[in-house]
Amino acid sequence: MENDRSEFPEGLVPVGKNEFNFNCHPDVPCFTNCCKRVELILYPYDAIRLKNILKIDSEKFLYEHVNLIKGNNPYFPSLMLKLDEDEFCPFLKQSGCSVYVDRPSACRTYPLERAVNRKNEKAGRPEDFYFLTNHDYCHGHKEEKIFTVKSWLRNQRIDEFNSANDLWTSMDTLFAENPWKGEGVGGSKQQMAFMICYNIDGFRRFCEESHADKQFKLNKDQRRRMDQDDLELQKFGFEWLKLILTGKSSLVGR
Repeated sequence: MENDRSEFPEGLVPVGKNEFNFNCHPDVPCFTNCCKRVELILYPYDAIRLKNILKIDSEKFLYEHVNLIKGNNPYFPSLMLKLDEDEFCPFLKQSGCSVYVDRPSACRTYPLERAVNRKNEKAGRPEDFYFLTNHDYCHGHKEEKIFTVKSWLRNQRIDEFNSANDLWTSMDTLFAENPWKGEGVGGSKQQMAFMICYNIDGFRRFCEESHADKQFKLNKDQRRRMDQDDLELQKFGFEWLKLILTGKSSLVGR
């Protein structure tokens, strides 16, 4: 879970540089219990990673594995993972997580939760803090393996997800200001935003058919990265959305 707040929840103290015990493996008594009856919000980068490891199109991923819900943002929908008929994560197998290498941000960060303070951003990066969760059902905290926040982030390869999620948070903040006033739900701008955020394969097809990216000055290296990497294409899409919705963007027209 990622929170954007300037004050910490009552009773929670950041882990800071303190050490904590945790390990998760098949011999832990509670193994995979956290994958059952879970309400898992997916961020745009989570959707990219999952549809790629499943080797399916974004539209198919949304149809088969996602429920659209009204989250904290009243003007833009959130994605929640669709559980199977037994209320288990659809990617949970007898041996464990079948998408472990590309598992979502929340799964990857657990047993930590991230909070972000954007009031004191330095060098363009928000200040983040981590809190240690301790659910009664989780026996991982009783394991002998010791981590710090820094070593856990490195071990779980979370930095890439955090960077992508921070880009999304800036867009979500913009959407919370209702930039499509008067257009109504499902208007053209909101449909474009939904496609860029959640249906990256659809946005790639849109760019190829409309040559939308050709109206901007992009160097060869940037175009190459956009062609090869969904996240790079999404970064372009986010900047284009900023231009459409606010008139301000890093993109430069031809």
